[in-house]
Amino acid sequence: MFDNVNWLEVGKAGIDTLLMLAGSLTLTVAIGIPLGVLLFLSGKGKLAANPVVNAVLSFVVNVLRSLPFIILLIVMLPLTMLLVGTSLGVLGAIPPLVVGTAPFYARLVENALREVDHGVVEATQAMGGSTFQIVMRALLPEALPGIIAGATVSAIALVGYTAMAGVVGAGGLGDLAVRFGYQRFQTDVMFVTVVLLLVLVQILQMLGDWLVARVSHR
Repeated sequence: MFDNVNWLEVGKAGIDTLLMLAGSLTLTVAIGIPLGVLLFLSGKGKLAANPVVNAVLSFVVNVLRSLPFIILLIVMLPLTMLLVGTSLGVLGAIPPLVVGTAPFYARLVENALREVDHGVVEATQAMGGSTFQIVMRALLPEALPGIIAGATVSAIALVGYTAMAGVVGAGGLGDLAVRFGYQRFQTDVMFVTVVLLLVLVQILQMLGDWLVARVSHR
């Protein structure tokens, strides 16, 4: 039934996909949370309102969010070479994955912060808290369920992006699906890779839902 499937190669491709996902998700969260906080704080009527900063950040985020990922992959090839020394394999896929996902995640973080009850912020201010203390002790803890939910959505988007990155030789299950499932018409290989990607998405969603439930105050 799966005559064309090389399970050793499938296993290697699966590990490559997990490595791409882990590396890019870690950097996406590390960049997206501070960026989302800056977008929130610099907004109109917020703690550090700055229309110029907010407009510049919003423009950059909106441009990167609206750029199709396959175009971003190609456009970033020279920058990726400069940053990591290669545009191929797991390492070469991570820079465009992060650039493509971090702005999207930053918006989700910003929206999560907007949902925080303003009374919590006012209470922290009344106790003499600085902007940094308000962010660390009030905003981020209260917005944590939304931040984790946003990370889950971003992780699932990254799974799709890693599959797309296979088109330019990034490796992983997407590369396997393109080279064997599509170009060589091996439908059994395509079936296996699609099922594995679906299972990975389901696991990520279940893990994200569990974490949200653990940290939710409701």
